[in-house]
Amino acid sequence: MYGTMAVPSDTSPVYVALRFVLLHSLLSLVASATSGVSTGSVSGRLPPYDALYYLGVREYFAEDWEKAAELIEKSIETRETILLRRRECQDNCVAAGHDRLEKLDTEKGSVWDLWAIDWVQRRAECIRFCLGQTISPVAQLPVSADIHYEFDTRNPYNFLQVTYYKLGKIPNAVAAAQTFFVANPSHLEMRNNIEKYRRMPGVTEEAFQDREKDGHKQWYLYDAALLAESSAEWARAAEVWKKCVNETLRQTEECRAQCELEGQGIPDEETAKTTGVFEKAAALSLNLLSCKQSCVAIVATRPGRISPVEDFLPTVLEHLHIAQFKAGDLRGAVQTLRSLLLFYPSDSDSLSNLQLYFETLGGDAEAPGTQPTQEISTYVNRSLLEKKLLYFGVENLNFTFTDPDLWTPEEVVPESIREAWRVEREKLNEKMKEGEKEVELDDSGFYAGGSVPLIGVTITMDDNMLNGTNRVVLDGALSQPECDTILQLATTAASLGDGYRGRRSPHTPHEKFEGLTVLRALKLAQDGLVNQSDARLLHEIGERVRTLLHSYFRSPSALYFSFTHLVCRSAITGKQEGRLDLSHPVHVDNCLLEPETRQCWREPPAFTHRDLSAVLYLNDDFEGGDLFFTDRDAKTVTATVKPKCGRVVGFSSGPVNPHGVTAVTAGRRCALALWFTKEKLHRDMEREEAEAAWTKDGLSVTKEEEKGAPAPPRSGRNQNSRERSKARGRVVGARDEL
Repeated sequence: MYGTMAVPSDTSPVYVALRFVLLHSLLSLVASATSGVSTGSVSGRLPPYDALYYLGVREYFAEDWEKAAELIEKSIETRETILLRRRECQDNCVAAGHDRLEKLDTEKGSVWDLWAIDWVQRRAECIRFCLGQTISPVAQLPVSADIHYEFDTRNPYNFLQVTYYKLGKIPNAVAAAQTFFVANPSHLEMRNNIEKYRRMPGVTEEAFQDREKDGHKQWYLYDAALLAESSAEWARAAEVWKKCVNETLRQTEECRAQCELEGQGIPDEETAKTTGVFEKAAALSLNLLSCKQSCVAIVATRPGRISPVEDFLPTVLEHLHIAQFKAGDLRGAVQTLRSLLLFYPSDSDSLSNLQLYFETLGGDAEAPGTQPTQEISTYVNRSLLEKKLLYFGVENLNFTFTDPDLWTPEEVVPESIREAWRVEREKLNEKMKEGEKEVELDDSGFYAGGSVPLIGVTITMDDNMLNGTNRVVLDGALSQPECDTILQLATTAASLGDGYRGRRSPHTPHEKFEGLTVLRALKLAQDGLVNQSDARLLHEIGERVRTLLHSYFRSPSALYFSFTHLVCRSAITGKQEGRLDLSHPVHVDNCLLEPETRQCWREPPAFTHRDLSAVLYLNDDFEGGDLFFTDRDAKTVTATVKPKCGRVVGFSSGPVNPHGVTAVTAGRRCALALWFTKEKLHRDMEREEAEAAWTKDGLSVTKEEEKGAPAPPRSGRNQNSRERSKARGRVVGARDEL
């Protein structure tokens, strides 16, 4: 369409294209602005789904379970119907105003603008009328950012899981739990609920259905194709990879349609100050194009993850052409490889493979069915046109655009900003190529290798032996009698599920979890249920560990206790056969680990204030229960530590030290878990309450002198990332035990 317009000869083609696109984008503005003036009854038309959701949540907290389930289900159904209707109306109104397009080839200047506005107006009227047939005017208005977060993170299913459980509708509760958990895999309480459902009589595997599966079908196809590849079922793999390509394109189109019909935000205050209607309209148009471009990242983000898989569509095409080749479909392999080359025309590996395919086909480079697919050609060409307009806005209109693609060619970027763009792109590519080395970097401010100030304590393993950064194993921190004393204290006073709302185990149904804090030990001592000296020893050995780690990691600032927990994990008799789970899955203490992208996000529900972690072991008369460190992929084990009395493992709490605990398959594993922070605001107030009580009773408390000042809080992610993950802050994280 852009190539057939007649335009004034002295006008920049890119600027003319931008004018055309901004006029086209007015359709969403006109439709949105006039939708609220519809008259007549709204009976039979869809109500706003956000209002239904709010009402449902209100009934949930009022414990009217039937009404809550009805309203929340209705909000989900209404939202899905509205999204579907928007797409249908867009498709139905594609031809609206096409009779005006002929005029755009002949008219120039202001007359051209008028015909373009007339075309946009006709499309807007068509869409407005179409939407008004089934959607009430108020339901066509934009919803709040909070509602977007709620539905994007599937929080309605969190409410539904509890609601259906209360109503005794277990199959419905199971499906809701599974749907929520797919998008929130770090939600420990929901994982525990799912384990309970699995043990309920009559609950089959078929009940664990993801109700949102159709909205992310490309990922189910992606996993199925990888499974077929692993079994060398190449014909099957090629078939599923092709479906994955088509589904990815379909989901992208669905996302783009919502960008256009939901409307864009008002330009910021700085933009609003500009004079001229075209500049203001251009800002709206660029926002619309940016939204459409962002669909690439949205579709490439797996549910439950924060970051998209880079180059998702080209990656799928690469898998597809290899599977086609190995399945004997040479023409299909050539077509797919040529489609892939539209993204990376000069890729040497792809060009070599193409030559190989041609030789296998007898040198027929133009064989029927070997040209790039029309769908991929359209996808790439449209994306390049949009990028040109967006980068024009970056260069001339102070517009900010984050390109979601790595394959964008340099020639699309204006020369004036190309150098800065190239530098940023090279940094990103280098970071991706050397992602493994990122694990070696540690910004915690700790420097392993300091002295060990307590007599009898020795360094057993350092960074080199543990294959990591800021890791240490110290032996001799406790004597055997001290270990026996604390073990007896745990036997007498530890509470089942302590710290996890009484649940038997926060991580696995095959183990029993017991815990005890310093404050609880004090209160039990005051009641005469445990020895006062045992409770004070529990406090004192924590101070001992802090002294050791403060010195060894050469902390320049004070270390405050963040949390101290005596924990025991016991294998449940008769439930150990064929165990494949872990006593504690691989995690990072102060951020959310995302193994697929090797990222770790400093945001809730992670304990972002933790800086240093430690575990002091009390015994070794059990099976399993080893602590192990991994790479950021959560699979590659880099070091393993076996527990024994008096052994301390210390490490910085950040992304350089992912770790987990192997299954405890026999016996009882007890240890004192400790976390430290540099931020005084996040110190352990329960511990200080216990210390104050001892002081009040006239008992001395051994404490390390606090040195230095707390370090200032460190930000974890940029503002956009924090906003996108805002809903995660509503998830209550359990205490993280080592």
